[in-house]
Amino acid sequence: MSNVSYHISNLLEKMTSTDKDFRFMATNDLMLELQKDSIKLDEDSERRVVAMLLKLLEDKNGEVQNLAVKCLAPLVSKVKEPQVEAMVESLCSNMMSDKEQLRDISSMGLKAVITELPLSSSGGASVSKMITSQLIGALGKQEDVALQLEALDILSDMLGSGALVSFHGSLLSSLLPQLTSPRMAVRKRSIMALGHLVPCCSPALFSQLTEHLMTELAKGPPTSVARTYIQCLATISREGGHRVGEHLQKVIPMVVKFTSVEDDELREHCFQAFEAFIRRCPKEMSPHVTTVTQLCFKFMTYDPNYNYDGSEEEEDEKSDDEYSDDDDMSWKVRRSAVKCLEALISTRLDLLLSFYSTICPALLARFKEREENVRADVFAAFSTLLRQSREFLTVFTEDLKDKSIKSRQGCFGLLSELAHTVPGALEEHIPALVPGILFSLTDRSASSNMKIDALCFLHVLLISHPPQAFQPHMQVLLPAVLACVEDTFYKIMSEALLVTQQLCASLCFLFLIKLCPPPPQVFSVTMKRLKATDIDQEVKERAISCMGHLVCHLGDHLGAELQGVLAIFLERLKNEITRLSAVRTLSLIAASSLKIDLSSILDETLSVLASFLRKNQRALKLSTLACLTSLVTHHAASIKPAALEAMLNELPPLVDESDMHTSQVSIALLTCMSKACPSSLAKISSLVLPGIFRLIHSPLLQGGALAAILDFLQSLVLSKASSLGYSQLMKALMEPFQSPPPESSALHRQSYVSAARCVAALASASPKESPATVAGLIQQVCISARVLALLSLGEVGRSGSLGGCKEVQGVILEAFSSTSEEVKTAASCALGGMAVGSLSDYLPFVLKEISAQPRRQYLLLHSLKDVISASPACSLSPHVESIWSLLFQHCECQEEGSRNLVAECLGKLTLVDPAVLLPRLKQQLRAGSPVVRGTVVTAVKFTIVDHPAPIDTLLRDCMGDFLKSLQDDDITVRRVALVMFNSAAHNKPSLIRGLLGSVLPHLYRETQIRKDLIREVRPFKHRVDDGLDVRKAAFECMYTLLDSCLDGLDVLQFLDHVEEGLKDHYDIRMLTFLMLARLASLSPAAVLQRLDRLVEPLKATCTTKVKAGSVKQEFEKQEELRRSAMRAVAALLAVPEVERSPVMADFANQIRSNADMASIYQSVQGGDGGGAEGMDMS
Repeated sequence: MSNVSYHISNLLEKMTSTDKDFRFMATNDLMLELQKDSIKLDEDSERRVVAMLLKLLEDKNGEVQNLAVKCLAPLVSKVKEPQVEAMVESLCSNMMSDKEQLRDISSMGLKAVITELPLSSSGGASVSKMITSQLIGALGKQEDVALQLEALDILSDMLGSGALVSFHGSLLSSLLPQLTSPRMAVRKRSIMALGHLVPCCSPALFSQLTEHLMTELAKGPPTSVARTYIQCLATISREGGHRVGEHLQKVIPMVVKFTSVEDDELREHCFQAFEAFIRRCPKEMSPHVTTVTQLCFKFMTYDPNYNYDGSEEEEDEKSDDEYSDDDDMSWKVRRSAVKCLEALISTRLDLLLSFYSTICPALLARFKEREENVRADVFAAFSTLLRQSREFLTVFTEDLKDKSIKSRQGCFGLLSELAHTVPGALEEHIPALVPGILFSLTDRSASSNMKIDALCFLHVLLISHPPQAFQPHMQVLLPAVLACVEDTFYKIMSEALLVTQQLCASLCFLFLIKLCPPPPQVFSVTMKRLKATDIDQEVKERAISCMGHLVCHLGDHLGAELQGVLAIFLERLKNEITRLSAVRTLSLIAASSLKIDLSSILDETLSVLASFLRKNQRALKLSTLACLTSLVTHHAASIKPAALEAMLNELPPLVDESDMHTSQVSIALLTCMSKACPSSLAKISSLVLPGIFRLIHSPLLQGGALAAILDFLQSLVLSKASSLGYSQLMKALMEPFQSPPPESSALHRQSYVSAARCVAALASASPKESPATVAGLIQQVCISARVLALLSLGEVGRSGSLGGCKEVQGVILEAFSSTSEEVKTAASCALGGMAVGSLSDYLPFVLKEISAQPRRQYLLLHSLKDVISASPACSLSPHVESIWSLLFQHCECQEEGSRNLVAECLGKLTLVDPAVLLPRLKQQLRAGSPVVRGTVVTAVKFTIVDHPAPIDTLLRDCMGDFLKSLQDDDITVRRVALVMFNSAAHNKPSLIRGLLGSVLPHLYRETQIRKDLIREVRPFKHRVDDGLDVRKAAFECMYTLLDSCLDGLDVLQFLDHVEEGLKDHYDIRMLTFLMLARLASLSPAAVLQRLDRLVEPLKATCTTKVKAGSVKQEFEKQEELRRSAMRAVAALLAVPEVERSPVMADFANQIRSNADMASIYQSVQGGDGGGAEGMDMS
């Protein structure tokens, strides 16, 4: 006998003891043993353990019985199938017992066994059959309600696990009669069981269930039975999702008919059914939206026991309890009608505009609702409408004084949403809102949460409305807010300080325009919190910030107390917990227009701030740099040289390409120091310049950091310091380019551009030196130096410093003939830059060369593009006609790259005078050449910019004409039309949103694979798909529309084409996987409706193997496809209720059981972090 068997035998022997404590301890020890993964039982031990636990279920001691039940679950996975069958048979038999305690404990045991039993496996089939037959028999015992309820509970558990597929028919036949049971509890649990059945049953069975419910409802059953059937319809719609959609045409009229029956509970169930239909089948509900909306309007006001038209005096005289009769169920009807409207608002974005004129007024009218649960739902529905909109809305404010805290909180939440959505919208209502805010702040019976909500709303109101709006109310608002600052609860204190801070800014403005003097109590109350050290950190930080705003705006009124405040700020600066808040506050004070005297703390503050630059906390570093810049800018006269030196010593490590933003802020500080403290220039030269020159040569330098360096270099030249003169800086800048480094460490292209910008900045700061610099640049011979010289000439010329220098033109033309592509590209950029600076001198030269030099056309068009892009419209206007005619002469050139440049030039030129040029561009759509049409459509793409422009209105009027190119006979024209459409959808969705109805059919047509465009290239029998690029462009448009125009899409129709894309070429599949993941997040209900069809292509991708002997690239492409497909799967598994799809559940099991797929799934989870809860990989 093994050790395990011996130990188990001892435990079983103790379980037979007459002492209940022995039995309890032995059963507990057995449970612990069974929970171990390593335990293995032999056949005899299995049989004896099962027998003993079944015996203990009948133990006289309840604690022993409970432990025996807990042992059953882990035991299931430790014993073989015959023993499981024995357990289940005994438990089912005991469930039928006359003994109530044994029946209950057996029911618990059976539920525990079912939880652990793999019912869907082949081994669980016989057990499932045994349980199901017993439970079906129990359902037939009408006289034993308790047994029926237990059986229904267990059936629900089993159906919820996706098991019993082969028994669905017999289960449905047994459950349907229970819907007419005289006991309500049996009817409700039968509905629950049917709800668990519908997600995994066959379509035929679902139709059978739905037809049965409709047939029974058509017979006009008693009201109690009708309630059950309607409730069942709502449940199967919620659980079965889109399946009920095909039956709605018959179901809706029947449910509508029952709303006229005088029974409040039945009406509530009807509206719950409507809500379920709307959420699960929004598309199929479209024909019925008007009918359901009218019913909601009718019954959301249904309150037969209350007269809303009575006078306020009459209402006040009546007690609140008069209308709280327990028999009055009408409030449930009103609530369900409001929830139904909220479902409509949430799911029908396409009807949002009509909701403003229909649902919005109806909800506003119900703000007077007397029942607080209903009123809370009215607020929730209105907030949902508000979140969907950007329109001006008005709001009813009487509920702010309601005695119900829940109503007031709902009202504050709604008002906050409105103030955020439409800043300034509540200005005219502030007189009506202030009393309600004060009521919640001063009401002694109000909860802490109520005061916090009121303060949060007041803060939103202050930051979203002008200070003048609050001037009449300052005398009443301030005392209430300051009282909250002195509250004992830290969260109230914190929110009140935030409001006080905003009030300080308003007070300052009002004081400046002589409307409101600053009250002294603001300072004393805030000072009390600032001095306190035994309070929450959040309160400390808010007190520092609040006092900082007070000093910044009203510091000249503090007198002698100001120095005490500054001393406290210095203490907080030295404290690790509060230093970040103190740094930000000192930045604010240093920049104050009041010129606060900081001399008493300045030296020590600078020393502490310099030490912060060594810290690893990036936020602290950036805030410190901003604070130092503010201090140097506004208080330079008070700063001692030693303090400057301490700062400079800390700056060199911060100027590094690893953190460009920190580098930018550090260089901005250096620029301030060079201007305000010239004595620091010598140190700057030796400490910081080497790092700045390294940064100039970095490929990452651009944008703000580059602009900061240009300002810094110009400030050094203007300082006239002998060690940092023009020639020294120019030499240091050019030196790395004079003798090119080895090929392995060659400078990046961006470093040439950055250095050229620096050369131009130095030249503009020292005009006297500029001619010599230009002459030196012209003489450069070495290729790397020549590239820099050409780019520098372009940048210098951009400022107009070159004039029409003939020598420079000769250098450019010579560079165009170079064998080096880098030199030719640099010459093109240089010519463009020079022409921008002197249009009359260089633009005619550029246009002449484009016509005269076909071989240089591409480079010259690049120059022209730079000219059109960078020149102001007023300067370019005299040359528009000559440029326009030249471009159309070359829009049929053979090289596609040149045609694309012509199109870009045309598009950017159209922006110069859109009213004249856009119609002329549209006329060219009728050109006979498809090449010209393609160039014109591509040009339109470059007229669409991502910011408001004068051309927008004109474009909106003629966009439909340009999009007709989607119907062009030429495939290339259709492709560029799709690219243009994609650009519009991405940058200016408003241009195409109104055209989606006519454009989408043509877009979807381009997603289809056309066999007539697939040809075979001999002699290799290689297949070439000429339609692939068009399809890719179409799918790219679809992906963009998901972000910009989702409300204009029929998502189900959209999904049909996504489904086709899942089986297409590699590039298209990668796109559709991304789309599917986005749709799972944006429109989960629609995805659930198509889930079964979408899973198959995903499964095919994840399980496909590359043929042996394929090249390495094929393996890599397939691996990337599988990873992308698995990301889409992870997104689908994160959709609520996805587990109800049997197809998806099977695929999830397949992933779990396949080590390769499980590994990919885990890797994409680790990388993306999305949907991790979707599938337990253990």
